Amino acid sequence: MGIGDGTDSLDEAADVFMAARPQLFGIAYRVLGSATEAEDVLQEAWLRWQHTDRAVVREPKAFLATVTARLALNVAQSARVRRESYVGPWLPEPVDTRADPQLGAERAEALDTAVLFLLERLNPVERAAYVLREAFDYPYRQIADMLETSETNTRQLVSRARQHLASERRKPVDATEHRRLMEVFLAAAQTGDLAVLENILAEDVVSYTDGNGLRGASKFPVVGLAHVSRYLAAFAPRFWPEKEIHWVEANGGPAVLVTAEGTPVVLLTLDISERGVERAMWVMNPYKLAPYVASLGGGTTS
Repeated sequence: MGIGDGTDSLDEAADVFMAARPQLFGIAYRVLGSATEAEDVLQEAWLRWQHTDRAVVREPKAFLATVTARLALNVAQSARVRRESYVGPWLPEPVDTRADPQLGAERAEALDTAVLFLLERLNPVERAAYVLREAFDYPYRQIADMLETSETNTRQLVSRARQHLASERRKPVDATEHRRLMEVFLAAAQTGDLAVLENILAEDVVSYTDGNGLRGASKFPVVGLAHVSRYLAAFAPRFWPEKEIHWVEANGGPAVLVTAEGTPVVLLTLDISERGVERAMWVMNPYKLAPYVASLGGGTTS
C-alpha cells in the first residue's frame, strides 16, 4: 500500500520527510561540502515531495534519498564552476556534529573536513557514489539506480574514490592523540614557538586559509615544514593577541573557534597522522562561519 491511499495529507507528507531529513541532509552535505547548499537541496526535495503522487511511492525513504542525491549532484556540477572563481583555497563549510555524530549516516564516513576537502577533487558522480556506499551503506545496485548508471560503473566509481583518498591521506591518529597534538600546535602557534612547530609538523604539511578574498587571509596554500612553521611564527604576534579561544566540535572532531570581542574570526581544524600535522585548515569566510556559530548556541569551552 502506498502512503497516499485516500488518507494522505500534507501533514503526513511532512512527517515522512522530517523522519528522513537527517539522512537527506547528510547525503547532500557530503556531496556538496556546504551546509548552506545542502539546505537549499532539501528545500527543493521537500517541494518535489509535496507535488509527488505519494500514493504510488512504495518506499518513501528510498525515493527521497534518490531525489536528494540527484539534486545534490546537479548542484555539485554548477558548484565546481562557481568555485573556480573563489578567491584562495576553498574548504568545506563546517557543521556541528554534537547532536548527530554520524550526521544521518550508517557510519561517520566522508564527514571529516580533510576527507571532504579531498573528495572535492573528485568529479561529483565519483563523490556521490563514494558517499552513498561508504557513509550510508547503500547496495551498489541501488546506488546505480540513484545515479542513473550501471552497477559495474558504480563499483568503479567507488573504487576510484577509495584509491584517491588512500593516495592523498595518511592514517589519522586516534582521538586522544589528535586532541593532544592540537593543543600543542595551538600553544606553539600562539607564541610563535618555531622549535615546537617544526617538531610537530609533517615534512610536507600544508596550511589552507579559506577567506574568499577576506583581508588577512592567505590567497595561496602554504606548503612544507619550513614555510608553514615560519609563516605561523611570523603570524603569531599580529593575529593572536586579544583573541578568545573556544574548543568546539566540527565534522566529528575537535576544532578551535577563535573570536575577537565575541565576533567569530576563524575556525581551525587539523588533519593529523603519526607523522604529525598534515594539514592546517583555517575557515575565515564569515559566510561559512555564521551558520556554524549559530548552531553552537552556548556550546563552547574556552
